[in-house]
Amino acid sequence: MARISVLDDDVSLDEPTLVEGFPGVGLVGKIATDHLIDAHGMTHYANVHCDGLPPVAVYLESETAATTPVRLYADPENDLVALRSDVPVNPSAATEVAACLGSWFDEVDLFPVFLSGLGREKDEAPPELYGIATGDGGGALGRAEVSEPPESGLVSGPTGAMLAAALEDDRDAVGLVVESDPQFPDPEAARVLIADGIDPIAGIDTPTEGLVEQATEIRDAKQQLAEQMRRATEESSQAEPLKMFQ
Repeated sequence: MARISVLDDDVSLDEPTLVEGFPGVGLVGKIATDHLIDAHGMTHYANVHCDGLPPVAVYLESETAATTPVRLYADPENDLVALRSDVPVNPSAATEVAACLGSWFDEVDLFPVFLSGLGREKDEAPPELYGIATGDGGGALGRAEVSEPPESGLVSGPTGAMLAAALEDDRDAVGLVVESDPQFPDPEAARVLIADGIDPIAGIDTPTEGLVEQATEIRDAKQQLAEQMRRATEESSQAEPLKMFQ
């Protein structure tokens, strides 16, 4: 079974930007997409049914209806879609999930922005942000003035699988890589992702003050998922240097 179940046919999207938020290093993609959904008042647009996703049902605060662990939220005014995931994806299933989502990407004619954290010990300097692209996605990075990577590396997990699928299919897409805390949820890195990457690429303006002001609360709220990701690092979307292989 592989399908995207749209819940609201009245939502109209015109070549939207999709921001992907599978859990990974520092939970930066998860934190960033959760914040986008809240800040822009995005509506629950679709449920994701893909072979390879954990067969679990999720319930949400103040709602009685069960839903899927991976969902899509939409902001038609900004032509923005966010992929919210409450679960990690097993590495053996990453290719299946990428193929399932990729077919829908093409159907809707959207521009994917994939998010990944690069584990770095925290210091006083702000996290660095880098960009990579497939197809003609490099133009979006240039317009947003996102820096090129300073070293060779690879992106793994479901995010890496989706980037690999975009490369194989010559689909326009970008991947944003931000230096992130390798052990704990990193709201500051998620803020950099939004302010310096997602916003200029998608042409939106997202207030990010809350990510910094509520950093402690965000870390506490995401800590359980972060622990789960550390126990199964191969399921985590992450970037890592290639020096060890060269």
